[in-house]
Amino acid sequence: MTHTTVTSALAITLLAMSPLWAAGPTRDFSPKPQEQQLPRAMHSAMAELPRITVGKSNAELTGDNNRVLQAAVDYVAGLGGGVVEIGEGEYLMHDSLHLRPNVIVRGIKGKTILRKATGSVSALALDGDFGEEQITVHDPNGFAVGCGVAIWDKGAGGFHTTVARITARNGNTFSIDKPLMADCMVQNDAKAATVFPVLSAYDTEGVRIEDLVLDGNKQANVPLNGCRGAGIFLYRAFGTVISGCLVRNYNGDGISFQQSNDVAVVDCVSEENAALGFHPGSGSQRPTIRRCTARRNGTDGLFLCWRVRHGLFEDNLLEENGQFGISIGHKDSDNLFRRNTSRLNKQNGVFFRNEPIGMAPHRNRFEENIIENNRGPEIRIRGEVSDLTFVNNTIRDTRADGPDKPTIGILIEEHVGPVHFQNNTIQTEQPIEDKRPTGRN
Repeated sequence: MTHTTVTSALAITLLAMSPLWAAGPTRDFSPKPQEQQLPRAMHSAMAELPRITVGKSNAELTGDNNRVLQAAVDYVAGLGGGVVEIGEGEYLMHDSLHLRPNVIVRGIKGKTILRKATGSVSALALDGDFGEEQITVHDPNGFAVGCGVAIWDKGAGGFHTTVARITARNGNTFSIDKPLMADCMVQNDAKAATVFPVLSAYDTEGVRIEDLVLDGNKQANVPLNGCRGAGIFLYRAFGTVISGCLVRNYNGDGISFQQSNDVAVVDCVSEENAALGFHPGSGSQRPTIRRCTARRNGTDGLFLCWRVRHGLFEDNLLEENGQFGISIGHKDSDNLFRRNTSRLNKQNGVFFRNEPIGMAPHRNRFEENIIENNRGPEIRIRGEVSDLTFVNNTIRDTRADGPDKPTIGILIEEHVGPVHFQNNTIQTEQPIEDKRPTGRN
């Protein structure tokens, strides 16, 4: 009897310890049908990503210059990507903020300002040789370890300009983190200057830039060309999204992206920069620029450089720029321009550059745009371009008569191929001047 009682008590104890006896059903942690691993990782998408705050106070990282911002970006990038939130205030940039893959940088709209520091410039004391990773300058004042630097001569413009970071110093000689892209010769007026993009992304994907003000401080810096610099500069930065940013006062382009496919620029303003407002180029295909403003820039509002194809440009305002509102040229084919306004620019509202047939910007389509009050013909079409289409556009000049008032709505030059017009409203003294031989319409 005693033996039976002991056995029953033991059985009850074991049952109570068993998972089958626990209250409620067993939780199922098995993967759901929609769960899949990421394309380039051996795990599925996560809901909670790394996040860090950075600011002048009341943040996880505190400071007021590019170093603290870069530390935050690099921390998040080291965890595979995430969000860097920058608090309000002005941050002094002695080098670019270098973005990393899959990092989102987010400011407080209108209140987070990244301002380019005052630049220094010096002639080179020794030739800089192609591939060399150091420079020697006559005047080292203002050059310091950690600063951004550009090096060029009269023959080393465009992509041959080198933009790098100073990594160490020996008197007037500085090492840099990239090889020189060209020979920079003393006899050819070789120079170095502490100029660079305020924000840049090289060889990245999945970057987002949101709600920042980029101030180029152009009065205190020498120019940097748009193939290597801008307020925001991308190079092979695929799929980048730039949203809600203001780029102003840069001694060069406002926003430039080169060799970067599938870039989207949305709800941004580029104003009072020394050169171009928006500069997609060098084979940057399938770009989207939407609801953006380019205002009072030194040259063009929107400049499609080489091989910009299959892009969408819609609901943008291009006004009071120093040259063209929209400029299209070398192999820039198959783009759609819709509901844009190009007005009060100092030359044509839309300008097709002079290209031979193989390099001409064929098959661009313009729908529901307003092209008004520019100088010269509102639209000028040059080169051997073919199959342009204009549908439901308004092309006009509403100003009183004067020297700046154009008399021609659309100028079509001699070698242009077929151009298709449908339901456009043209309100100029001469709607279309067509210089082509008969039969090319």
